Amino acid sequence: MTKPLNTFNSLLQIQKLDKFFGGLHAVNSVSFDVKPGIIKAVIGPNGAGKTTLFNMIAGYYTPGGGQVFFKDVLLTGMQPFQVAGKGVFRTFQNLKLSHRLSVMDNILLGRHTRGQAGFLAGMLALKKSRREEKEAEEAVLPILEWLNLLDLKDTEVGNLSFGNQRAVELARALVSDPAMLLLDEPAAGLNMHETEELSQRIQEIRDQGRTILLVEHDMSLVMEISDEIVVLNFGQKIAEGKPKEIQENEEVIRIYLGGEDA
Repeated sequence: MTKPLNTFNSLLQIQKLDKFFGGLHAVNSVSFDVKPGIIKAVIGPNGAGKTTLFNMIAGYYTPGGGQVFFKDVLLTGMQPFQVAGKGVFRTFQNLKLSHRLSVMDNILLGRHTRGQAGFLAGMLALKKSRREEKEAEEAVLPILEWLNLLDLKDTEVGNLSFGNQRAVELARALVSDPAMLLLDEPAAGLNMHETEELSQRIQEIRDQGRTILLVEHDMSLVMEISDEIVVLNFGQKIAEGKPKEIQENEEVIRIYLGGEDA
């Protein structure tokens, strides 16, 4: 096993990740670091390998090669619930919510990584389980208020607007108290006003001390909130730097934006 070369005090380290799907080289030896307390975006055209990269970090795909370290702990080979237990929580472009459950119950599902009482204690409603349940609900309430969902906490998620459903998924991620959030297309399907609210919320999450790795197609949002950006094309990293550096990068302009006139 290659040990992490943590020369930049990185929180997350991606080392030469590879993934094949048949003859398609979806991710090709991609490496980069994410420092703590920043928003780092991963951008690129459709098919660039962004979501595949996220799925390898979060444990949904096993890499064909390379490794992922978080706080110098090897994540590669872990199941998604184990990765979440280490403090890395992933959201999805296609919402993974239970539409027949209430807002509160959906968000409480994100708290499972912090539970200690166990299944049997929950079934028997033992004291430790009841205490954990109360603590979980108390943790949810300020998040609901912050996301303007408090009045909707008993509403079935299937009856919410799409924008509020997006907010529920974000709340479910936050209630696990993650050190790092992997946000996959969080602005997909949102209108302009909802996207502006999302922009503010993501920056507030960073300002609270959390680290964010973001996949997003909305370039205005990316350039507004990102501290650093990685650009992928056909599975390969073609650029990395601050937003202004990416905007001026000739390779990015040629491959990602379609030429200098763009």
